[in-house]
Amino acid sequence: MQRFTLWVMALTAGLVVANNYYNQPLLATLAKSFHVTQQSASAVAALTQFGYALGMFLLLPLGDKIERRRLVTIMLALACMMLLLFARATDFRLLLVFAFLIGFTSIVPQILPPFAAKLAGPEKAGEAVGLVMAGLLLGILLSRFVSGQIGTWLGWQAVYYMAAVIMILLLFALRALLPAAKPTFNGNYISLLVSLAGLVRRHPVLRITSLAAALQFGAFSIFWTTLAFYLDSLHRGYTARDAGLFALVGAAGVMAAPAAGRLSTRIRPTLLLLIGGVLMLLSFVSFALSFGNAFALIPGVIMMDLGMQVSHVISMNRNYQLDMKAVSRLNTLYMVTRFLGGALGTLVGGVVWQQGHWYGICVAGALFCALALVIQSRLLRIDRQLAGAG
Repeated sequence: MQRFTLWVMALTAGLVVANNYYNQPLLATLAKSFHVTQQSASAVAALTQFGYALGMFLLLPLGDKIERRRLVTIMLALACMMLLLFARATDFRLLLVFAFLIGFTSIVPQILPPFAAKLAGPEKAGEAVGLVMAGLLLGILLSRFVSGQIGTWLGWQAVYYMAAVIMILLLFALRALLPAAKPTFNGNYISLLVSLAGLVRRHPVLRITSLAAALQFGAFSIFWTTLAFYLDSLHRGYTARDAGLFALVGAAGVMAAPAAGRLSTRIRPTLLLLIGGVLMLLSFVSFALSFGNAFALIPGVIMMDLGMQVSHVISMNRNYQLDMKAVSRLNTLYMVTRFLGGALGTLVGGVVWQQGHWYGICVAGALFCALALVIQSRLLRIDRQLAGAG
């Protein structure tokens, strides 16, 4: 039963996080539907990610303070409402508001990893977190494929109606399966938020992994936000469906998530982080060498998704070990920073696309990845200090 519950949690993580990414293959379609520029349409993706980051900052710490099953139920119900409102929007300004609120309410995937670690127990916590993260990462990737397919055949609104129904089904499933989770923080909400600053000051590893993850997710967002624009610019009949198809390529690397969780007990985590960072940097070199051939993007997509998944899972596992009584708050700080980086990457992608088109995108993504590598390398010094202290 426990294993089944973990698989349902992984499925939930993927299906809920998908709410934040359905819009990316549809941006060109939304621009035409609402008669706005492509740069304006990219604000839909950016605001969704900003909303996700703010939702994690304000709501995710509550996982240490209130019963987590109840929090999951509330957030799934709210996410359903926002998806329906987005689908029914007829004004672009309202569309932007509901895009933000979709992100703000779709934080359940970040409540679940600490929940899974506790459910699995200390010996299998890493594997459980890796499984849930594999579901989350698969959801990110396949959401683009699903929205591209459904958006092409049934219209973009159908994507969001479908997602709303899924939220309700998950609400009932998790309410029945998840055990009660006793809170670990006894203070009030204000003191809960204030405690975040202390965690940042105490843990340099958290600061390093968070900033590097922000830059890597920013690079990831630069690519995926502008891919639909790039394919449309090739004038070869590519549609939102084709942009979504590229997600299937990266989905093959999702198994890196649970594998990375297991490998972190055998191989130095910092080494795995650096390997992931190098793969992401090389992916943008590969994109630059595609020379207008859409199929030539495939090797880069594989490298980018694999590299990001390895870095992300290893960073999360390392952060959880810093303070087991504050895992929700540690996850808050890491994920908020990461998704602010993703939102920044989305904005940068929209601006760079207007000014520098595809080669500008490749340069911007490579710079984000290179800076992340420099920051990650600081963990080598911390490892040496810990080894010396031991």
